[in-house]
Amino acid sequence: MSTSYSSAPSSTSSSSSSSTSHDGNGDDGANGAGPSNVQRGGDFEGPSSSRRRAVNEVWPEPFVEALAAQVATEASRYVGRLAAAPALANVFQVCSTWRAVSRSDLLWHRLTRRIWGRTILIRDTWRDEYIYWHRTAMNFRTRTSAHTTLDFDLSDVEDPDGLTCRCLTLSDSHLACGFADGAVRLFDLATRLHVSTFRPHLRDRLGRFSRAVTGIVITDYNLTFATLDGDIHVAVINGPQVTRRAHLGDVVNDGVLVDFTGSERWWVGLYAGVPGRTFHIWDRLTEQLTFVGGTLTDPEAVMGWHMLTEMTESVGRVRVTSRETAVACTSARVIVFDLTNQGIVLSEEEYRRGIIVAAADVSRSAYTIVGRRGLARVRWSDTLEEVCRFNVRGAAQMAVMGCMNEGCALMCVGGVVRVWEAERGAYLYSFRERIGEVNALVCDERHVAACSWGSGGTRLHLWDFGAAD
Repeated sequence: MSTSYSSAPSSTSSSSSSSTSHDGNGDDGANGAGPSNVQRGGDFEGPSSSRRRAVNEVWPEPFVEALAAQVATEASRYVGRLAAAPALANVFQVCSTWRAVSRSDLLWHRLTRRIWGRTILIRDTWRDEYIYWHRTAMNFRTRTSAHTTLDFDLSDVEDPDGLTCRCLTLSDSHLACGFADGAVRLFDLATRLHVSTFRPHLRDRLGRFSRAVTGIVITDYNLTFATLDGDIHVAVINGPQVTRRAHLGDVVNDGVLVDFTGSERWWVGLYAGVPGRTFHIWDRLTEQLTFVGGTLTDPEAVMGWHMLTEMTESVGRVRVTSRETAVACTSARVIVFDLTNQGIVLSEEEYRRGIIVAAADVSRSAYTIVGRRGLARVRWSDTLEEVCRFNVRGAAQMAVMGCMNEGCALMCVGGVVRVWEAERGAYLYSFRERIGEVNALVCDERHVAACSWGSGGTRLHLWDFGAAD
């Protein structure tokens, strides 16, 4: 295991990032020369005139707390998450009474949840929790990270193709890697060590890669993964290295399970091969199938069947947001659908020039789609409004793998990982490490992980942007 450290000078941005443009014709050549963003929802404003009073008049503390929370939330929404802290500082400087509100742990709890999406207290106070995630987001902006390569035992690998990484998933404490032979290898992010390997139950194979892992979900203490043949297995992370089959796949009647994702409440499977059965949704708690339907992958039916026997490009991708919605795409279409009112399609777009499926991803509140000519668009998942757009150079000539978090969109082209602001589309930097051909790429609010394949075999890379405690 090797580790290297890198940093760059700090910089921040206060440009507004939003859009009301919704171009559904799939013409990814528009504005391709560089990033653009359109005003979303109006300019940011401070307190209205009706709220201004003399400084020497005492305002109730709950009112000041609510005002501070609103100012920070609006700054985060319309300018960017890093703008929330300066906005708060302006509020706290009004007078000593307002400054006293900065000591309210309830206020910091509310802001940490709203702005950083964190609901579990890890540090001493919620103020400390907020500061940690602010500094971590700043590290993402300034390329301040520690890079590590992760090692694991290869003695149990029978087929070299089985070492091809098909998917990666991050949680606060673990990185899970799913491979073509059905193995899921789990790494502890604190120690960087390989701690467990989980495998699916054996049964008759319907193709060489029928056991290939197509998606992994980590919730609480459980790890859930699915394979191309439709099987879904559940394992206890800190328990014995055994799995329980929660769902037995039926390839003949359902098709091939080409992608799998989920949340605290749902599991979502994307199938290809049988018309009218694209989406399968399960209640995660009861493990009961609650919905089957959809036609998104009907044109890709043959490609879905080929995935059982060949290493092919991604047929489709599905991701779940924190808004009780899911975003799914193939090489020609993108849809957003409701998980609460299952079967309700909220938006559908057709891209006549094509989509790079492996570059599509979601954050808690937005999603990114990259056209074949390299134009990337970021949209809000709730309103479907365009946040920004940027151009991914080389996308028309080389394979692209993408992922995103709340602040950044990452694209790997030709072994180089490049980073853009997800809030206004500005190009930030590229990673210093050249990692070769990438099979999988994932990020969250602290880590980035990638699996590459080269002359040295499979290599797992991990970048940690976490702020120093």
